Amino acid sequence: MALSTTIDKQKKNFDLFNFLYKYGTLLTIVILIIVFAISNPTFIQSNNIINILRSISIVTIIAIGITISLSVNGFDLSVGSVASLSNAIVISMFVWFSENTTIAIFSAIAAALIVGAFNAFMIVKVKIPDMLLTLATMFIVQGIALTYTRGATVSQNMVMPDGTFSTGQISPAFSKIGQVPWIIVIMIIVVITVHIFLEFTKHGRYMYVIGGNQEAARLSGIPVNKYKMIAYLLSALFAAIGGIVLASRVMTAEIGAGTPYLMDAVAATFIGFAVLGAGKPNALGTFFGAVLIGILSNGLVMMSVPYYAMDIVKGTVLAFALGLTYYKIKS
Repeated sequence: MALSTTIDKQKKNFDLFNFLYKYGTLLTIVILIIVFAISNPTFIQSNNIINILRSISIVTIIAIGITISLSVNGFDLSVGSVASLSNAIVISMFVWFSENTTIAIFSAIAAALIVGAFNAFMIVKVKIPDMLLTLATMFIVQGIALTYTRGATVSQNMVMPDGTFSTGQISPAFSKIGQVPWIIVIMIIVVITVHIFLEFTKHGRYMYVIGGNQEAARLSGIPVNKYKMIAYLLSALFAAIGGIVLASRVMTAEIGAGTPYLMDAVAATFIGFAVLGAGKPNALGTFFGAVLIGILSNGLVMMSVPYYAMDIVKGTVLAFALGLTYYKIKS
């Protein structure tokens, strides 16, 4: 009788843990919304909800790139720097060279893909550990972006090195990309597209197989190196898209503009592991991870929490999500 009671208790505890594992992130989002709405009713107004979605758009797009790299058991730390480089290039194409929108966007994406190809080659062919290589790439690309812009903010009517003013103008069509609703629409399209790619195509399934057991994937005939290279190229592509959207939103290229997005993007990606019990990198989970971070940031600002304390909260949430995810994986 006592043994039966003990087993029943263990079963209940296990069920509770599974529930928290699957729905803990979504439950946290709901609780935060209720708490912030009670403390400040304007939190749930439509304007603020749109503001939250707009604020997480760039983070989500960049985080999707990290999600893809993680799907093959990689990790791309260079996405923030790639976003900064793309930001600088797309604005400079308008301001310095008076190019049209197509050329400006193509140039930014091309530069990002070169970085992605470099990462892929060094990781796949030279066998450098992904985290170490992309950490080095992060610093290299930061330096390239700073050198390219000469350490200055690129903007319309800026003073050029020869003392004259720039004459190029940013296209009105390009400026709309970073405005509501387009910035939110782009985010949603990216999330849905990558979700379908990873979950419902053979290529996405191959990436998950590689991430789960690379040697088994190789023995089953999956071209492991090819898919790892594709993953790093896609990671760079989405980092570039994030940088381009950021450029459209602020209409300037600030020094290291994309770097602050790295931490939030990594946090959103890892928080997403536990959403609906996925236990793996996934686009929908990444989106909800970004929503959680966006709600936290917005709500804490409304509660007048000092900005320098926000990283403590974000770090705590990330640590909790990682603990929950890896405890489940090991158990």
